[in-house]
Amino acid sequence: MASTQLVIFKLESEEFGVDIMKVREIIKPVQIVKIPNTPEFIEGIINLRGKVHPIFSLRKKFKFVDKPFDDDTKIVIVNVNDSNVGFIVDEVSEIVRIDNDQIEAAPRLVTGVNRKYISGVGKIEDRMIILLDLDLVLSVSEQEELRAMNG
Repeated sequence: MASTQLVIFKLESEEFGVDIMKVREIIKPVQIVKIPNTPEFIEGIINLRGKVHPIFSLRKKFKFVDKPFDDDTKIVIVNVNDSNVGFIVDEVSEIVRIDNDQIEAAPRLVTGVNRKYISGVGKIEDRMIILLDLDLVLSVSEQEELRAMNG
């Protein structure tokens, strides 16, 4: 049976999953350099081993209340449309393998997170994991800004 490996992370009390093949690495927060005149959810840029990566706050992007970093906060470096970007998340909890028959299409009424970002909902025992389509989390104009930032 076909399955997918997911990196599970938390924002607020919700669990989100992204395909592990999109994840480049998971790091502790480092100094983020602010960039003027960027959307509120773009925290800035970091230098990671000589490469500059834009950093996004998924809390702000998904309209959750902002909160300070703590010991669990992580930056997940992912590949979005051939660009590496970092998403700040509250906590990375685990990596799981989920059978494709445990994934349902996104329900019509999903609160909190714009439904277009959601590729489905994974059911693992009594948990529901919101599966994000990383290529859709950023709008076309945001992706163009990203390409300009990456040079």
